[in-house]
Amino acid sequence: MAELILQPSYGLPHQASRPRWQNIDLVNRDGFGAGWFPLGEPAPAISYRRAVPMEEDAAFPALAARTSASCVIGAVRGASPGMPIEAEATAPFTNGGCLLSLNGHLDREKTAHLLEPGYAPESTCDSALLATLLWQRLDSGQPLEFAVVGLLETIAGLDSNACLNMLATDGAQIVATTWAETLCYRTEDDGVLVASEPHDDDPGWIRVPDRHVVVADALGVAVRPLRDDGLSELPPLAGDSAA
Repeated sequence: MAELILQPSYGLPHQASRPRWQNIDLVNRDGFGAGWFPLGEPAPAISYRRAVPMEEDAAFPALAARTSASCVIGAVRGASPGMPIEAEATAPFTNGGCLLSLNGHLDREKTAHLLEPGYAPESTCDSALLATLLWQRLDSGQPLEFAVVGLLETIAGLDSNACLNMLATDGAQIVATTWAETLCYRTEDDGVLVASEPHDDDPGWIRVPDRHVVVADALGVAVRPLRDDGLSELPPLAGDSAA
């Protein structure tokens, strides 16, 4: 995990204070988190979150150095005005089977009615609400890409000012969206990196256009356009989601 989060020349500790691409917040120092799927036997996803800047948590470097995983998410947080500064408001969120991070914001007053009985966000922040709305869709049996894209379209239809760069993974597939913020990816021999901005100056990073969805798995990477009329170009339910 240290190789992905701490060691790159422009990794998350640098991006938190001096992002090079980000459109909205200039500083993301209201918390950080890391989530991963342990190697070996199937196990629930693990999420480590703190409401302090990454460099102020003395325990994280050692944890990152001794943790190896098949899939890792790292996130830093710039809290929206009025949102609480607490670990429960910090990505990545998890329901055990999926990890979610949001680079953006949404209006809770316009979208909270989407919560179903029995579901309660762990924080009053907007991204915790978004995570719970995603868990609802996954619990109903929707595949990850359909759940993420469908949720984005629903939220965007209710809140025209929402910024919805979502990144979700179940450990085998990554689904990431661009909706008013930046995103890029890079393929390597042993996997794929998906990030809000490059964590180094390698020329292999590919910028994703706005209003697109990226789907990455063992078969490759696919980039498809998103539409705000509910008709995004998703593959058939039984089909392949990568190209």
